[in-house]
Amino acid sequence: MAPASFHHEKVCVMDASGRLGSTLVDRLLQRGYTVHAAVQGHGDLKFNGVAAGENKKLKVFRADPFDYQSIIDALKGCSGLFYAFEPPEDHLAYDEFMAEVEVRAAHNVIEACAQTDTIDKVVFTSSATAIVWRDTPQSVASDLDERHWSDENFCRKFKLWEALSKTLTEKTAWALAMDRGINMVSVNGGLLTGPHLSITNPYLKGAAEMYEAGTFVTVDLNFLVDAHICVFEDVSSYGRYLCFNHVINRHEDAVQLARLLTPSVPSPAQSYEEANMIIQQKLSNKKLNKLLVDFESEALET
Repeated sequence: MAPASFHHEKVCVMDASGRLGSTLVDRLLQRGYTVHAAVQGHGDLKFNGVAAGENKKLKVFRADPFDYQSIIDALKGCSGLFYAFEPPEDHLAYDEFMAEVEVRAAHNVIEACAQTDTIDKVVFTSSATAIVWRDTPQSVASDLDERHWSDENFCRKFKLWEALSKTLTEKTAWALAMDRGINMVSVNGGLLTGPHLSITNPYLKGAAEMYEAGTFVTVDLNFLVDAHICVFEDVSSYGRYLCFNHVINRHEDAVQLARLLTPSVPSPAQSYEEANMIIQQKLSNKKLNKLLVDFESEALET
């Protein structure tokens, strides 16, 4: 269970309609929290089959990240916020304009937190793509970790729009959080795997290059949720946390993922050398793993 001091805390999850957000709501309720589930207009009003009003510890809000007052309403009385961006219905694809949209949403949310006296901590969901992209990645001598940032000009040059958006948005959130004195931590997750993963996922732009550079990492939903709750509950958490529990660095791993994404396409023939080649891992998540050592997970079945 969560430490006793957390049992009566009230937290907000935004956007609670995505896979991460909805699972966070379920897990936080399981751990004894009171949860404000903030969903956009297209979001569901049920969590784990429980509708709003059926659980006294769950309250659902319609909160648009571009509507400042709706954010304020959802945050009222909460001590913490778990924030993850979900693209609006009319702009689902990541393109060169998405960074502006995502940055504006994050700015509104962090500013609203600054105006909410009860907020003690913000857990900001970012991406490993805000870390891994830079020119000549093969020349990096040491592991990449939370101290590194993707190069914005490199992302623009190769049209890595999701990486550019996550990088600019996270930098904006950090700058505003520091300026407003907000206690914030970020979770930079790898590619979220599971039955909903498809070839259209914007994280996959440049997947071959990440694989060759040893920076193609994935994370399963339960591990990602555990990371978010752990960094919130641990008073010693700070800064950014690179979050993944699998590295795609063998030909077999790459082929398995390709089969999952494109089951109708036959797998290419491979040589003995390819089949046995292991690419050196270039990402380190030691900081998060150290924090997770004493964390007691209450994973849900997925």
